[in-house]
Amino acid sequence: MAFRFIPDTTSIPFMKTRLPCLAASVVMGVLSILLVAFNGLNFGIEFQGGTLIEVRTEQPPDLGEMRSSLSGLGLGEVALQEFGGPNDILIRVGHQEGGEVEQQAAVERVRESLSGSYGGVEFRRVEVIGPKVSGELLQDGLYAVLFSLIAVSIYIWLRFEWQFGVGAVAALLHDVLLTLGLFSLLQLQFDLSTLAAILTIVGYSLNDTVVIFDRVRENLRRYRAKSLSDVLDLSVNQTLARTIVTGLTTFLSLSALFIFGPEVIRGFTFAMLWGVIIGTYSTIFISSPVLLYLNVRPEAAPADKDKGAGAVPAKANAKGA
Repeated sequence: MAFRFIPDTTSIPFMKTRLPCLAASVVMGVLSILLVAFNGLNFGIEFQGGTLIEVRTEQPPDLGEMRSSLSGLGLGEVALQEFGGPNDILIRVGHQEGGEVEQQAAVERVRESLSGSYGGVEFRRVEVIGPKVSGELLQDGLYAVLFSLIAVSIYIWLRFEWQFGVGAVAALLHDVLLTLGLFSLLQLQFDLSTLAAILTIVGYSLNDTVVIFDRVRENLRRYRAKSLSDVLDLSVNQTLARTIVTGLTTFLSLSALFIFGPEVIRGFTFAMLWGVIIGTYSTIFISSPVLLYLNVRPEAAPADKDKGAGAVPAKANAKGA
């Protein structure tokens, strides 16, 4: 007998909690916008320019001593971060005024300083990104997020009806805004991998939303006598086990990557962990209630041939919860 920790059939009245959930989401969305506007994002080297140097020392270094030594080189802001093992250090040096020659000169000064202080230091990676390239990367990233949202809305509109498209886009905007707000609040580094995570979150959340929307459309045809809120509750409950199991297994896989994975994907996995949580939440508590307020009608979906003739119109109104 198969073990099931989530019953196949549940009857949780999700739509009754729509008002506090929507209000909480609106508040968190506004706070996220204010955080990004006034607190800003801690852009990584890809978006603000500078030099990234990855080194490995023979013995675990004293980070305070290393930071003091490199700060004395007159290169401006120098940030050190331990990752992976205690011997692996990421060094970020701010953009140097001037051209490529000045950036390479800064790298050489760091090399000389570390080689003189730590015998056998290994320089494993050096990346130099200019301010023009970083600006173009940031602009292209923003375009990618914007175009993905537009493409999603068109896809949902063509596959379902416009009300479903509005619900899906509202949930995706919610996920993107709250992810940006969290990164601004915690001042976590926002780089290309984080941007890739946001685009992945959009796809993950959309997949979950489409599964529920498919069930809503089927139930709108099948249960025409039920109120719209009852149909939405039924659809969410019918897909709840799949939603929870998918989210839980994805979360566990990402947790392993976050704990044991390399530093270069730490921002990506953190954003994805957050995205799985809020993506599951928004699918249930944002996209579905939007259908209720937009009063999506069963007539929007073509009636089944064998049921259409004697079907009873559904009581599609937002007061049915």
